[in-house]
Amino acid sequence: MFMKTKINNVIAATLIGAGVLLSGAVQAADFNLRAVANSNENDEDYDGLVVFKDFIESHSNGRIAMDIYMGTQLCGNGVECLEALEYGSVDVYISTTGGAASMYPYVQVLDLPYLLPDDRVAERVLEGDFTRELRKQILADSGNSVRLMTIGNTGGWRNFANTKRTVKTPADLNGLKMRTVVADLPQELVRAMGASPTPIPWGDLFTSFQTGVVEGSKNGITDIMGMKFTEAGLKYLTLDGHAYMSALWYMNNDMFMDMPEDLRRVMVDGFSALQQATFASPKRKSIKAYQDFANTGGILYVPTPDEKAQFKKSAEPVYSWFKGNIQDGDKWFNLLSASAAKAEKEIAAEYAKDLK
Repeated sequence: MFMKTKINNVIAATLIGAGVLLSGAVQAADFNLRAVANSNENDEDYDGLVVFKDFIESHSNGRIAMDIYMGTQLCGNGVECLEALEYGSVDVYISTTGGAASMYPYVQVLDLPYLLPDDRVAERVLEGDFTRELRKQILADSGNSVRLMTIGNTGGWRNFANTKRTVKTPADLNGLKMRTVVADLPQELVRAMGASPTPIPWGDLFTSFQTGVVEGSKNGITDIMGMKFTEAGLKYLTLDGHAYMSALWYMNNDMFMDMPEDLRRVMVDGFSALQQATFASPKRKSIKAYQDFANTGGILYVPTPDEKAQFKKSAEPVYSWFKGNIQDGDKWFNLLSASAAKAEKEIAAEYAKDLK
């Protein structure tokens, strides 16, 4: 079998210039993969990649080898990295929904607020046919070059945080300048809550809090504490859990399909192990993060069921926006809603057995 060597000249020069040379062990593999995550080694993405690398290399008896590139060594953002994945200069990549929305707008269905109520439901949905349907659509839209392998988690749940006041109901968000990504759906959600969406690059957010350019954000606790936003004035956090922070993991489809079936099975099992690692990592890391938040003087608020219902009611215009502005929006909204309802029903049946 020929060795997979799709590193282009630019990337090869970059690697040589950085003094990173493929070892003899790597060159002995049948398939050499390059995996990219635009984050750092403290992130859940890295935890998943470490598990994935160990699994595929050991279970393939060395026939698969993989190098991990954290940050922006090979590509700098979602669009750039997904294009690199299409061209084959990157083999494995992880994006958020916001990072992929400009190329595959329908992935924003995962950002629709309050459709996934908790970790157990979200994880069951993402392990099932909903992800397979997204895979089919992304393959079709990428000319059969980008294969969605699995969906994990990157940071727990998005919650409303701000520098000004405790938020108990949507009315308390009125007028706040809330940081969003450039994708449309998060901005629509902030508007629906009565706040003012303010797109700010992630790297500028700390300074933006300090200067008052923004007064709030929609982040998970591990991101908040990892970036030390409390030192920039972020003090109030409302655990409304409006969105599960999905991580979409892709592979170059040509690379995947060039593998014999036994190695494709190893890859599928490896991505399953990666998914489980990213499901677990935020749960563990959030324990200390919440403690650290409280120790800095941060104030946590958990909405009551009635208050949570008010948030969900205020978010309904976002559903209408998604259905009306995203191609096949009705299809994806209904599919995610039905998948969540099915998961809740299955879990309720398990409770009926387990609680007796």
